[in-house]
Amino acid sequence: MPGEPAERGDQHIRGMARGGGLNLVGALLSQAAVFLIMLALARVLGIREVGRYAQCYAVLSLAGLLSLSGFRAGLTRFVAVHLADSDAPALRGTVRLGLAVSAVSSGVLAVGLAWGAPWLAARLHDPGLVTGLRLVALTLPASTICEAALAATRGWRTQRPYTFIGQLYEPGTRLLLTGLALATGAGLTGAFWALVAAGWSAALLALVALVRLVRRVPPARPVYHPRQLFGFSTVSWVSSLSSTGLIWVDTLLLGFFANPEIGVYNVATRLVTVAIFVLAPVNAAFGPYIAHLYHRAELDDVRRVYAVATGWVVRLSLPAFVALLVLPGDLLRLFGGEVATGAAVTVVLALGQLVNAATGPCGTVLNMSGRVAVNMADNVAALVLNVLLNLWLIPAYGIVGAAAAWSVSLIVVNVARVVQVRFLVGAVPFTVGMFKGIAAGAVALLAGLLVRWLVPGWPWRLGVGLTAIVATYLAAVLALGLSREDLMVLRTLLRRRGRGGPPPSSDGPAPGAGDGRPTAGTAVGR
Repeated sequence: MPGEPAERGDQHIRGMARGGGLNLVGALLSQAAVFLIMLALARVLGIREVGRYAQCYAVLSLAGLLSLSGFRAGLTRFVAVHLADSDAPALRGTVRLGLAVSAVSSGVLAVGLAWGAPWLAARLHDPGLVTGLRLVALTLPASTICEAALAATRGWRTQRPYTFIGQLYEPGTRLLLTGLALATGAGLTGAFWALVAAGWSAALLALVALVRLVRRVPPARPVYHPRQLFGFSTVSWVSSLSSTGLIWVDTLLLGFFANPEIGVYNVATRLVTVAIFVLAPVNAAFGPYIAHLYHRAELDDVRRVYAVATGWVVRLSLPAFVALLVLPGDLLRLFGGEVATGAAVTVVLALGQLVNAATGPCGTVLNMSGRVAVNMADNVAALVLNVLLNLWLIPAYGIVGAAAAWSVSLIVVNVARVVQVRFLVGAVPFTVGMFKGIAAGAVALLAGLLVRWLVPGWPWRLGVGLTAIVATYLAAVLALGLSREDLMVLRTLLRRRGRGGPPPSSDGPAPGAGDGRPTAGTAVGR
């Protein structure tokens, strides 16, 4: 019947909204916790200690991805596949093999990192990093096991363990323990011990959540398919490692060049990361739908869902980007007066991430349509370009050069992905709703500039400016009108148990289609 395709597409959009609501709240609270940790460190210990914390955390992120070896995507995908096939022996074997390899590899890397901490600290021109690197080594097995266990739980098409443990419990506990450490005078070492405690307790909770799900599966002797799991995971690992490298390589290269403004740079990048936080939860809800629809050759719905998801990302992110472009120095002063020198870094990074948001989850479209190798090549190319630009620009321009390298890499890779998605899938991220959002953002930008010109004193200017930007943006959005999809999403979020339901793959990947979980490559966009 003529109305059936449209109604089916509406059902997918409502299902995405339901799946993305919890993720969005979790991502918001997680980003808020990390932001507050950086703010507390800057205020209590100073910006130099923020730089040390960021460098050690960069090492943890990269080492964690090395030790996970791509099993995050593989565990999610093959748990979902074996559940769909009612293959209990293969499911149990996949879970055991993924956890065992992740635990052993992370343990070996942890020992190597602890032993080589003095050497790495010397290469980063800061002997004061040794203790932090060794505590990061102690955290590494926990964070790897936690990531692997939560990835496996997503194969059951549920996002609750990932959201509650990975996005709420771990960052919230780390924030609480970091605040306690700073209040008792434990300093930066105490902050790293907070990382250790939060990581190991989160890993324990993740394992408990996974065990509870596995118990629902009929008892069976595990059957292992290492070639299948390793074959899929290798491509995913290279792609994720490249995208995570793009996030952290500039921090490490600033250390190698002995740049004294690493802390300033990481405070600025944290602000910009907060602005783009919406991308990861939208990806998490969006990916399984693309896998499901593409598997069923429903390409019209693929294009519609892609455009709607991009519109959400752009319109939810725009007020934050306007604030970053209008009030960068005032926002940075929250962390201390000397941090305001990073205003240029904030603006440069915001421009790159704005393009990242405007192109939508195009990398997820490539993955979920089976073009995993294309997405991997994009990530590797972006990382190589970023490293080369950093090596060229950091010696001459310092942290502004690092910001320019990251932004250029983001813009190039995302424009390339939009072109690839257009030719391979026939989808584009641009809609009338998106352009209405951009128009509303332009009005909010003018309001923010007016406040910056008229209101003296940074605390008052910041408060009035943020209020004016948000109020003007919302008024402009309403004046320009909401689309049918926007109203549908709002009603669904207000009535989480409203009419319509998600398809079988609403919270997880369709069998054989790929992994819907956002990878560490959020900075790249996918």
